[in-house]
Amino acid sequence: MPFPERLPIPDEVLRIARKLEDAGFETWCVGGVVRDQLLGLAPGEAVDLTTAARPEEVQRLFRRTVPVGVEHGTVAVLDRHNRPHEITTFRKDVTTDGRHAEVAFGVSLDDDLARRDFTINAIAYHPLRHEWRDRFDGALDLERQLIRAVGDPAQRFREDYLRILRALRFAARFGFTIDAPTWEAARANVEGLKRLSAERVRDEWLKGLSAARRASELVRLWDQVGALSRWIPEVSGEQDAVRGTPPSSSTVQGAQLTVLDALPLDPVLMTSYLSIDPVATLTRLRCSNAEIERGRQIARHLGEWPEAESGPSVRRWLAAVGPAADDLLAIARAQGGQEALVDAATRIRAARPPLALSDLAVTGDDLLAAGVPRGPAVGRTLRRLLDAVLEDPSLNQKETLLARVGELK
Repeated sequence: MPFPERLPIPDEVLRIARKLEDAGFETWCVGGVVRDQLLGLAPGEAVDLTTAARPEEVQRLFRRTVPVGVEHGTVAVLDRHNRPHEITTFRKDVTTDGRHAEVAFGVSLDDDLARRDFTINAIAYHPLRHEWRDRFDGALDLERQLIRAVGDPAQRFREDYLRILRALRFAARFGFTIDAPTWEAARANVEGLKRLSAERVRDEWLKGLSAARRASELVRLWDQVGALSRWIPEVSGEQDAVRGTPPSSSTVQGAQLTVLDALPLDPVLMTSYLSIDPVATLTRLRCSNAEIERGRQIARHLGEWPEAESGPSVRRWLAAVGPAADDLLAIARAQGGQEALVDAATRIRAARPPLALSDLAVTGDDLLAAGVPRGPAVGRTLRRLLDAVLEDPSLNQKETLLARVGELK
């Protein structure tokens, strides 16, 4: 792959690079912005730089900085639009336990590139001189659509086991192949994934699902390398029976993955669909309480499809599933065969019928004034009135409901 004469680096980044260079510190663009532009992809707003300047020197040169990882050489410089651009000192690993590394500064750009994970991420571009540095043939691997570790793949993975999951994410995102030695090293070191924090694994999993060309490919790669069994064992073909799809003959394949690829790009929804126990999965991955509860409701109601031709049946279903309706309808669309339900639920929700106790035209105070005894009777009466309104929404008038209260006594 021939290098272009220059990359369209934002002016704000050029100002940062020029200030560092004018102070005598060699500075290069690295990472995703270089890789993605070589692939013809739209770059993100943030641009990462690597420099000979130490963190304290970066902080001295720029007034607005954030110490995002000073111990590892990284300082974020905020531009005039408050966009952060991470600037990392040239570094090399001294020691590592597979999760955290102790780094040394004062090395060259080539040393810095040699410690990076994959060749496609080890390409550097000088934004002022328009020079390229590609010691490890990353451009060739982009052309060959290959994920290949820099240097010894086993050593790269032992330095940080998260790189195994990053290899899978890049392969699924770009549709690339993982080269054989890198793949074998990933499989040989997969036990190291157990040493990672749940938060780092979660971020890779959710980010990977969102970025993959097909989410099913990421799931297959996690399965084949052994990451699923170690971090998300609840993902299995057993779920096919719950979803009304033909059972799979291995862990994750077939109809389950076909539905996954048809779902919206929502990693929590995807995970909840795949898992036979979303609460266990999302809890292990240290997801938020709201995300865990979302998974709980999906699992609770999945497969309980109402009779689409019956308006009262669909309204009762919408009332029962509550906030989970959007997720469940998304799954119904992806599965197919539930088009009538999706259409009926869409029409009913557009009409905004009463679906919850709070939607009733009467309150508990109204019932007390009408003679309902204080206590559990109030709740029971409200639920019976809601049931009547779900059958016939036109009954949701205060006078009509209060008249019914007399009949229910």
